[in-house]
Amino acid sequence: MTSDAPVRVALLGCGTVGSEVVRLLEDQAGDLAARVGAPVELAGVAVRRPHRHPTLNPDLVTTDASALVTREDVDVVVEVVGGIEPARSLLLQAIKSGKSVVTANKALLAEDGATLAEAADGAGVDLYYEASVAGAIPLLRPLRESLAGDRITRVAGIVNGTTNFILSAMSASGAGYAEALEEATRLGYAEADPSADVDGYDAASKAAILATLAFHTRVSAADVHCEGIRRVTAADIAAARGLGCAIKLLAICERVPGSGGAPESVSARVYPAMIPLSHPLASVNEAFNAVFVEADAAGQLMFYGQGAGGAPTASAVLGDLVAVARNRVGGGRGPRESAYASLPVLPIGDVHTRYHVSLEVADRTGVLSAVAGEFARRGVSIAAVRQTGGREDGDVPQTGAAEAAQAARLVVVTHGAPDSALHATVEALAGLDVVRAVESVLRVEGLGRPVSTLGVAG
Repeated sequence: MTSDAPVRVALLGCGTVGSEVVRLLEDQAGDLAARVGAPVELAGVAVRRPHRHPTLNPDLVTTDASALVTREDVDVVVEVVGGIEPARSLLLQAIKSGKSVVTANKALLAEDGATLAEAADGAGVDLYYEASVAGAIPLLRPLRESLAGDRITRVAGIVNGTTNFILSAMSASGAGYAEALEEATRLGYAEADPSADVDGYDAASKAAILATLAFHTRVSAADVHCEGIRRVTAADIAAARGLGCAIKLLAICERVPGSGGAPESVSARVYPAMIPLSHPLASVNEAFNAVFVEADAAGQLMFYGQGAGGAPTASAVLGDLVAVARNRVGGGRGPRESAYASLPVLPIGDVHTRYHVSLEVADRTGVLSAVAGEFARRGVSIAAVRQTGGREDGDVPQTGAAEAAQAARLVVVTHGAPDSALHATVEALAGLDVVRAVESVLRVEGLGRPVSTLGVAG
């Protein structure tokens, strides 16, 4: 049954995503009306530079976003502007005016999602944001609704297409980071300023949103430990392959059991890591996203698809818009914020991880003992050691200047230990006179796979 009264939509922003939202609203008008139970009409589009949007109906275009979001004839506000301000102020204005909100703004949700959620609860309106994480992939709604009766223990995945494209290109061609970034930029996968992507900030915002939903705990971007991929080298990619691993920029959100009187907590972190090739995430290449979810009853679930782009992201926006519009027509409301657990966020130093450390060392007697001693002093157990370069068995030992000139590469893979102990060990190694350089440090993540699949002793 269809209502005669339309659901009126105000759109903030008409760039790559916004223009696709407009197109879908026009192209699918009949289907949307049937799905919602009422026509869905565009009431206005707020943009900063109207002359850049010549195909839009001029009667719909405005530069006064504040007036648009508070208009009495607007029911839903869709925001695809991005950034913190003026998006936050505009959405709060809309909510206080009784409008439901659909947003794709990951940065705002990660920084101040709690304020928006509280305002929406107070005004009795909906706040939907499926498009803020992983583009077209249905992910947030399953976490918020489908798995609401389960206990989620881990959400881990590849949530940034730019970095995944770069790392995939490095793996496929043997190229270095700079070459792969240049290719990603040429093909349109990387922005002119790729910092938000390659430094991990984009993924960290998404990790905060995922952890908040999965663990019923408010987690902000400031709570997420964040490292990017700028230091990943072709040698790192090759080393990972030798261990039966791939390197991926991972967003990892985990529920950490309490121990020794400490309460249960949440860990949220983003960094490049080696993962076993047997894990489904290892085969996710190019600009695709994939998220692996583990829950007590549901077991292991994987969500895969296009994580960015105008049309995929607009698809997620329209999905939210249909849900919100249905609630308007039917008089219902969607799920509210669930932050009842209020679990503490575990500092990165207390998170148990494993390290793969590559060192350039002097090739002389006692080096391995000195290196192993630094790990032992901090309670870090070594899983495997491999040396390459330097003297071969049977070589005549050198002395004096000849010995000092020789170098070897030493690779150490650890067992699990607190990240603080591992980090302190690496810093101590850098100060040893037998260590010429700490060439690379990468974490090793099993993500539920047995350690033996990493190609080192467990």
